Amino acid sequence: MSNVSHARSDLSGHPDASEMRARYDRVMGGRDVALVDAPVFLVGLYCAVSPWVLHFTASQPALVTHNLVMGIAIAVLALGFTVMPERMYGLSWAICAIGAWVIVSTWVVGSSPDAGIVINNIVVGGLTVLLGMVCAGATTRTRST
Repeated sequence: MSNVSHARSDLSGHPDASEMRARYDRVMGGRDVALVDAPVFLVGLYCAVSPWVLHFTASQPALVTHNLVMGIAIAVLALGFTVMPERMYGLSWAICAIGAWVIVSTWVVGSSPDAGIVINNIVVGGLTVLLGMVCAGATTRTRST
């Protein structure tokens, strides 16, 4: 009979060990903004549910759909940053653009929004822009070193 049990061994003797170590360092080196992933995700979720939290589903139906779609987009980008950081952080500037659009869209998409809706979208959009700039700045700094 053959011995099919595999003994645990050290990978340092593996022919690709140095390449695997370099790839791991490259992937984890861009994780300076790992703490920003969760806040971006939470801002996206709040943006998506804010019409129901602030009860403007009846008065601003177009803005309800808009906030839902924008919130889902922000949350999906945040999940992408978490799952594939090396590939997704190039889209950090897209989060900034989405945040700016969330601010402006209050008047473009909405029809005579009240003060609560305006303040809500300004805060959500501002936080989105700020967090996107943190991600983009860290990505730029990581790539330049």
